[in-house]
Amino acid sequence: MKKRITVVGAVFVKDGRILAAKRSESMSLPGLWEFPGGKIEPGETAEAALLREISEEFRCEIEVGDHLTTTDYEYPFGVVSLTTYFVELLGAEPELTEHSEIRWLHPRELFEVEWAPADIPAVKLLANQIAPE
Repeated sequence: MKKRITVVGAVFVKDGRILAAKRSESMSLPGLWEFPGGKIEPGETAEAALLREISEEFRCEIEVGDHLTTTDYEYPFGVVSLTTYFVELLGAEPELTEHSEIRWLHPRELFEVEWAPADIPAVKLLANQIAPE
């Protein structure tokens, strides 16, 4: 049985745009885009992990809002269970510390970048919720 990795991702929405973060060359899945976040530590809630990860990776504060979705994706290195939440940015803009780039994408631009496979179900939901066809 493959290793199970439980992670959380932040869906920032500002002025109708969604934040996407590009994984740097030093990270696994380099060059792919994702919702920022990270692993949930033992004994930590998903919400607490999201607050910690965003503070560490982007040096900004957020308020965690509604749950968007939870999906599983099987990578060669294990099964990633990704839970995404809408978040509100409090104060300063995110700073890059681990990722190579961030972009605020309009919902119609979401598929112009190459997302990590685990993030794609949430991207599809957002594209339909925020800019339904």
